[in-house]
Amino acid sequence: MDMHTVVVGTSGTTAEDVVAVARHGARVELSAAAVEALAAARLIVDALAAKPEPVYGVSTGFGALASRHISPELRAQLQRNIVRSHAAGMGPRVEREVVRALMFLRLKTVASGHTGVRPEVAQTMADVLNAGITPVVHEYGSLGCSGDLAPLSHCALTLMGEGDAEGPDGTVRPAGELLAAHGIAPVELREKEGLALLNGTDGMLGMLVMALADLRNLYTSADITAALSLEALLGTDKVLAPELHAIRPHPGQGVSADNMLRVLGGSGLTGRHADVTGDAPRVQDAYSVRCAPQVNGAGRDTLDYAALVAGRELASSVDNPVVLPDGRVESNGNFHGAPVAYVLDFLAIVAADLGSICERRTDRLLDKNRSHGLPPFLADDAGVDSGLMIAQYTQAALVSEMKRLAVPASADSIPSSAMQEDHVSMGWSAARKLRTAVDNLARIVAVELYAATRAVEIRAAEGLVPAPASQAAVAALRAAGAEGPGPDRFLAPDLAAADTFVREGRLVAAVEPVTGPLA
Repeated sequence: MDMHTVVVGTSGTTAEDVVAVARHGARVELSAAAVEALAAARLIVDALAAKPEPVYGVSTGFGALASRHISPELRAQLQRNIVRSHAAGMGPRVEREVVRALMFLRLKTVASGHTGVRPEVAQTMADVLNAGITPVVHEYGSLGCSGDLAPLSHCALTLMGEGDAEGPDGTVRPAGELLAAHGIAPVELREKEGLALLNGTDGMLGMLVMALADLRNLYTSADITAALSLEALLGTDKVLAPELHAIRPHPGQGVSADNMLRVLGGSGLTGRHADVTGDAPRVQDAYSVRCAPQVNGAGRDTLDYAALVAGRELASSVDNPVVLPDGRVESNGNFHGAPVAYVLDFLAIVAADLGSICERRTDRLLDKNRSHGLPPFLADDAGVDSGLMIAQYTQAALVSEMKRLAVPASADSIPSSAMQEDHVSMGWSAARKLRTAVDNLARIVAVELYAATRAVEIRAAEGLVPAPASQAAVAALRAAGAEGPGPDRFLAPDLAAADTFVREGRLVAAVEPVTGPLA
């Protein structure tokens, strides 16, 4: 296996593999063990299909229609029909990386050998991914129970050569045309296969995995911006001492404090509480500065718990019914999205709080009554220009939206399928709003970064010496196109450059040569 190929076996996959396939176009191959497991499970399904007794998902209808026994001559039509009828999504298209994660994770479960899908169907799924064909999936259509039904159905349509899909060139065309152009034969679904392609938590799980990857970067970036703000406000780094955090041993708190302390190493600005003319002596910094490790660290611990849940789900085979090693095919409730939905909502809460504390530090940097000698709004010529006043407005608007997005989706449930599916997780909705929250959080951190680096530059112009890591962050951000404000400039391009700088991990990369690896 080379670095550009992900081999799908029978025992699940990793978060790194999901990101590689979803975002970076890694190729997918089925292992020999997966092909064997697929074939063995299919023999069991075929044997059950030949019996006169009804077996759910093999020779019956679905959901509230499960009581009807389906005769053999109608079963292929049944499998086609379940895909077509469930492909009822509406609204905007879902992002390409989400659809690729959705397809890859469904293939992961299919390859486990617990679904009864034939090897050739699994191979077609891999072929579609490798061809860069992306089914058109819509925003609305999943309740997060019985699987992400509508999203997965639109993917299954593509395997059948039906519906619309996006080709590797970005053009949306009929799926049958795209399959033919890449030499891929549409699948003819047999017993249980339509159901097996739809019945999983793959969409919400894929979005969870990618959100975790993004949030890891944003939490480290927020540790850096918090340190820069502390430094620009002439705060004290004594509150970051390891012995203080050892007596409240939350792991994330200690990590964030250590990150901040290393960023501030060698600073000539920290601890100057009473050195600014006209400033009253300070004994303590404001909570948004002093308590940054506690807030950032609690979020980090939440990420770790969410990653634990994601890891368990990545090792799972989610389908209903499932083929067990002893040959039984059993109905179950493993498709319920509650475990994933809860952590998706939890992450939206901590992301909102992180955004909130970032905005409070930005506001403090801009307020001449609380910034300890910095010019109003960090303006080049206050009154002639407004400095970063409206950048903070934009940041505050984003924080307000983050708070709305933090309302849990998983606290809701709407019964469906004639009360057969009378409690659902709303996990897909939780995942969709978390994606927006993560996107907004990057912008919020970027605004703090822009304000803090501007403030650090002003302190340096006054003859103070910022920490080497701060100087590296300032230089890298300026080189990335986020120039300092001036009377003849407008801010939008600078803020956009700072946003890209943060979300691509370049802020972390800029300071690590000075600090060493940050967690």
